[in-house]
Amino acid sequence: MDIFSIILTLLGVQLVHGLTHHKQLPVVIWHGMGDTCCDNQTMGAIRQIIADELPNTYVHSVRVGSTEGADRTAGFFGNVNTQLDSVCTDLLSIPELRGGVNLMGFSQGGLFARALVQRCSALKVQTLVTWGAPHSGVSQIPSCAQHDTMCNWMRRVASRGVYSWYVRDHVVQAQYFKDPNRLDEYVERNVFLPDINGDSRDQPLEYRERIVALEKMVLVRFSNDSMICPAGSSWFGFVDENGGEIGVEDTRMYREDWLGLRELNESGRLELVQVEGTHMQISERDLRSMVSKHFALRAPLLHVQ
Repeated sequence: MDIFSIILTLLGVQLVHGLTHHKQLPVVIWHGMGDTCCDNQTMGAIRQIIADELPNTYVHSVRVGSTEGADRTAGFFGNVNTQLDSVCTDLLSIPELRGGVNLMGFSQGGLFARALVQRCSALKVQTLVTWGAPHSGVSQIPSCAQHDTMCNWMRRVASRGVYSWYVRDHVVQAQYFKDPNRLDEYVERNVFLPDINGDSRDQPLEYRERIVALEKMVLVRFSNDSMICPAGSSWFGFVDENGGEIGVEDTRMYREDWLGLRELNESGRLELVQVEGTHMQISERDLRSMVSKHFALRAPLLHVQ
């Protein structure tokens, strides 16, 4: 018990349960496809908004690779499992993060952030917020801007067969591709998503335990998202073999609670949010509101006896 709590106890005042930490936690952010850790127009601007809302808070932006160029390339090409191991090691080496973090991921970075919660056991995550993340995978490889050479090259390579031995190990987007008409092949050959989503049915129990240990999971979906197909994947929904959308509560994964989502939901710790806009069209107002609501340290409630 700290000295503040001792004084309150002597005065007959009790702290009402609900505040886990007595200090502001640092924030870790993970960018999406085609972006980098440190672009001043994107993640740099997001870091500044977080700094405005949470003064003196340590903010770390995930980088995969030794340079920004390597980081952007790693968003298209590489093995996601290897990348996650590397990011976990990097985060655990940062002294400021050892007391716990709040975690925010954007687009595919949100999917990877959630996988980090499950796999990086020594990283203590209090709240996870994801924006437009393909948690249930995608049934179509994401589209690209016309002049984005690297992204279009990724699509050409992926078109050779997302479950072929080379593509499945080297194209990032293929590692969360899920064809609703080829589910057996997806489970057998996809090297990443079936493991973290429990589709392989031999998921380590610890994955679920780490999700359930979160204080809050917030999943943001964009109202006009055409990049993530189906858009409901941002809420752990998907589509059936006929293309009909399946909500998260109608999935076997939720009903049998493979990941702990139902437990989070029934305890009031899962929040599904829809914001207006296309994929990654995040308003400054929505971002500030999300940071303030879910990451800001709240003063404990006092109850005088």
